Amino acid sequence: MMSSGDSVPAGPRNLFALLLTTAGLSLTITVMGQRLLRERQPALTPKTTPIQLWQTYRWSVDPLRRREAALLMAKSSPTLAGQGWGDDPLAAVALALAAEREQRQGNDEGADVLWQQLLSRFPETTVSARARQQFPVRRQELLELYPSHPAALATAVALEPTPERGHQGAHHLARWGWRWPGAMDRLKSACSASEPTPAERQSLAWALAMLGAGSSALDCLQGEAAEAETALAVGRALLRGGEEQHIEGEQMLLELTQQQPKSLASDEAVRLLMEPLLPDPARVEAIPPSLAERSAAVAAAQVRLNAGRGAINVLKRWPDDRDSWQLQWDEARFALLDKQWERARDLLMALPSGTLPPPLEARQLFWLGLSEERTDNSTAARNHWRRLIETHPPGYYRWRAEVHLGEAKPLHLNKPSTTLPVSEWAPLNSRYQEVNTLWRLGLTEQAWDAWLSLRDPRDPLAAEEQLVEGRLRLSVDDPWRGLAQLWRLSVRWVPTSCRQRLLLQRSQNPVVFQQAIQSASTQHGVDPRLLLAIAKQESRFSPGVRSMAGAVGVMQLMPATAASVAGKPLSEHELIEPSTNISLGAAYLRSLLQLWEEDAFLSIASYNAGPGTVRSWPQPRNDEDIELWVERIPYAETRYYTKKVLDNVLGYSDDAWPGCDDHTEGMGQTVAKSNSGNENESQQQQRAPGGSHHPKTDQIKPRQQQR
Repeated sequence: MMSSGDSVPAGPRNLFALLLTTAGLSLTITVMGQRLLRERQPALTPKTTPIQLWQTYRWSVDPLRRREAALLMAKSSPTLAGQGWGDDPLAAVALALAAEREQRQGNDEGADVLWQQLLSRFPETTVSARARQQFPVRRQELLELYPSHPAALATAVALEPTPERGHQGAHHLARWGWRWPGAMDRLKSACSASEPTPAERQSLAWALAMLGAGSSALDCLQGEAAEAETALAVGRALLRGGEEQHIEGEQMLLELTQQQPKSLASDEAVRLLMEPLLPDPARVEAIPPSLAERSAAVAAAQVRLNAGRGAINVLKRWPDDRDSWQLQWDEARFALLDKQWERARDLLMALPSGTLPPPLEARQLFWLGLSEERTDNSTAARNHWRRLIETHPPGYYRWRAEVHLGEAKPLHLNKPSTTLPVSEWAPLNSRYQEVNTLWRLGLTEQAWDAWLSLRDPRDPLAAEEQLVEGRLRLSVDDPWRGLAQLWRLSVRWVPTSCRQRLLLQRSQNPVVFQQAIQSASTQHGVDPRLLLAIAKQESRFSPGVRSMAGAVGVMQLMPATAASVAGKPLSEHELIEPSTNISLGAAYLRSLLQLWEEDAFLSIASYNAGPGTVRSWPQPRNDEDIELWVERIPYAETRYYTKKVLDNVLGYSDDAWPGCDDHTEGMGQTVAKSNSGNENESQQQQRAPGGSHHPKTDQIKPRQQQR
């Protein structure tokens, strides 16, 4: 018998070591095998079929993959039980989803247990902000740790001012979430109080101005001089007000340029002051020389005041500036309408190839082709149009190029279709892996929360990240701002990556209210692409918007028009309901198509301006290109509207884009330097002949504020 001091014989020791080594190797092989298997298997995404997801959830040997399948099925199947294991951040997401489900089922006690687990195990994850929101004692911590998270912004709005904390909620919103619903009232309340410091008043005034409340922002400053960024925001907001406010805004921006000519805010202020198609000469002269010398906006204004002289010099000096792009189109359009084909061609060729964003380049190529054709250079014309067709997605100008080359398919808008375009899922490609993973798993609300909490809202976004944010907005049912953001990007960004161009183009054509669109198309005999195109242009698919002229709903119907089509008066509640509004809009479109004998141009223009107004204009002639007739439409809004709706219709087509597919890549991208307006047409809209009599010139304003 061995004593306690005797050693273990070599045989048992070796066997024990062998067992440990074998177990370690087995664990290593298992982990590595799972990782290798995961890398070789296709990633689970919203494109994965429900059957594949269920099979993965039930039978996959990889527990991480099983959890991903469960999360992808979270909205349709109760598969979250037991998914909060491990230390992966997705465990925290699973716990949060499970807690929210308990809350929806009325089990607040069970939900609290899950929220507490989440806070205990994952206190530093972004989803923990939702857990902190549940417990009042944690809300101050929430505001400090995750200030821009939606949970923190909602908490800030709910914070009533007290003598102890003052207007903490308002100051938080001014810095981190001025667009959050309810922020406006909090900001105004804080401004009316006596305790804000001068620095806090600058922040409050800036936030109010960003919400468009220029006069309230000015009052908030209480006579104090505005800092550069505040002055820019307040001046811009005042410009959009009535005549008195407009004058006040001009003066504020002009003082900014004179007092701080070297600031970036002054560069933007100059652009705003130079926006009118015919600027005030005195205002141009008042810009400090050092600022005027570096400003494309000032140079463009001087060209306009000099009847177009010097335009090409400006284009060559500032080829990447949006004020140059605007100037090029303004002057080229005037030349086209005056049939000065050589001048139009010279202006359109003044910017180097690849300078313009794709929609503006498509316009440039089309009109270059027409200018060359009118100067008997048919070969050059065909080359421009061929390049347009091969390098741009389906749209208005590509279609017109196809017409001139005799290659266009007939555009029949009076025929219903049994199929609608499909919005395909694509990776998000944000700079945050957490956001990308949540997006890939179909957790768009959580991806949006993480996106907001990971970035500072006052930091400018790179072009690629603007694309990310616009797509995220669409995914969380904010098409009003999502589509606006994507559209602005499309006319300001020059991507050379074909994949990015394709993704941006597709993202701007979401299929919303699919069942209502399909039903109205079948019932009234209207192409569903036209219904999508009108709804997108009128309301950006936002049922709760109302124009200042009184138009209501997704298709922006005037109540009198809706009553006429329906055969009875309708309440606003009825008009806001998407299926009713879309059906009435389709019926009205059907009547316009019949009135104009299926003419797409006249029918679409009539939806915007009214058939009586359109009938009063000179009608298209057989000896004039229809594109020139569109450019002669006296209302700038209707001119732009007609082209944009047709562009939308064709964007919803399934036509191939031979110059780009999902696999081709480019090298990089550029973003233009200044901050231009609407598709390079905003200045024309401001000076539209007869625009003051237009029945629908007012901008659509959303009732709800931004998320």
